Amino acid sequence: MASELLPLAVAVLKLGDDMPTESLRTPLPLPTSPTAWGRSDGSLPARGEGRGGEHATYRHLLAWLAALCLLCAAALPAHAAAIRDLTSVQGVRVNQLVGYGLVVGLGGTGDQATQVPYTTQSLLSMFQRLGINLPPGVASNLQPKDVAAVMITANLPPFSQPGQQINVTVSAVGNASSLAGGTLLMTPLKGADGQTYAVAQGSVVVSGFGAASGGNSTQVNFLTAGMIANGATVERAVANNFDKAGPITLALNSPSFGTASRVADSINQRFGAGTATALNAGVIQVNAPLTAGDRTAFLGQVEALDVSPESPPAKVVIDARSGTVVLGQNVTLGACAVAHGNLSVTINTQYEVSQPNPLGAGQTAVVPKTDVKAKADKANLLMFKPGVTLEAVVRALNAVGAAPNDLIAILQAMKAAGALHAQLEVI
Repeated sequence: MASELLPLAVAVLKLGDDMPTESLRTPLPLPTSPTAWGRSDGSLPARGEGRGGEHATYRHLLAWLAALCLLCAAALPAHAAAIRDLTSVQGVRVNQLVGYGLVVGLGGTGDQATQVPYTTQSLLSMFQRLGINLPPGVASNLQPKDVAAVMITANLPPFSQPGQQINVTVSAVGNASSLAGGTLLMTPLKGADGQTYAVAQGSVVVSGFGAASGGNSTQVNFLTAGMIANGATVERAVANNFDKAGPITLALNSPSFGTASRVADSINQRFGAGTATALNAGVIQVNAPLTAGDRTAFLGQVEALDVSPESPPAKVVIDARSGTVVLGQNVTLGACAVAHGNLSVTINTQYEVSQPNPLGAGQTAVVPKTDVKAKADKANLLMFKPGVTLEAVVRALNAVGAAPNDLIAILQAMKAAGALHAQLEVI
């Protein structure tokens, strides 16, 4: 960036080479009236007429200001990002919670007891905990239609304290047709260690609707999954090592040796040499203060620093299921020629009746008649020169009518031939 703007700044400064040094030290007189710098009739003077020295001084001053702006722009980092957007603090993480519960109050859209027996078992178990004991005959014939078994998932943010509320997602696990209008009963949410960290309860909000009548139905979005905003209350905090004395470890979201080195250099320039060390492409070790308050303030200042990350590697991501192709930055090709044609095979089967002779002993039978046709389209040969971008290749292939699946096959063949200068990732 600086190498491109510096010659432009020098060229702008050459406009004022003939300017005397004293002209910059002499203050410019301000006009005392609207016509002070013009003719008596108010019109501007002709070129070279009147105060030519002041106009020349203004031109030289503007040239210096333009050059100064260009040099300042060259000193600014390009595509700078805050360290908080590039890294995460090791040990400061989100924890997943999960629980099993019941949603009640469904208008006949719940689980069918005969096909989902665990819903009835869960309901009877809840009745027993609440002190309701049903006779054996009634319990065995219980078939509620307004109850659905659900799984509840939530993310517990770092530093969450008891009493805080978090969002939860409710998803049906049986054959309930809709959770709209239902209420989730109190459900404990547990972590990977089996401990309960939150308790969820509330009305389920579904972002869809459906209707059915006379065998016809319509549905918008999904009705068997919903959300409860602030539906869980944190009951236990997760222990972390942030308050303990010692260095803080920053982990890069996208490992890169260049970005790790730049992050360490930026921290050292702000807080002094030796404060941060890039251990590898994904880890930066930072020496932090000992007390919790100082560590918090220090890390806040570190995360606010701006760093220009290294350009990502050239990559092409292909989703073979949907036919989506995403091209990364700086993807180029070597010299290659591509010829791709379509081979279509059509199989058509017709059934005919074979009728025997009237006096014969045969029987009437249905005989299939199969017709197989194969058609190969003419292959289009495309030549690509070295250094051409993949974007130009995709445009050329789209121009000849290549389908997304054809494009995926061509890219894989280019990579196998060594002509695609990028990482090819198939998901």
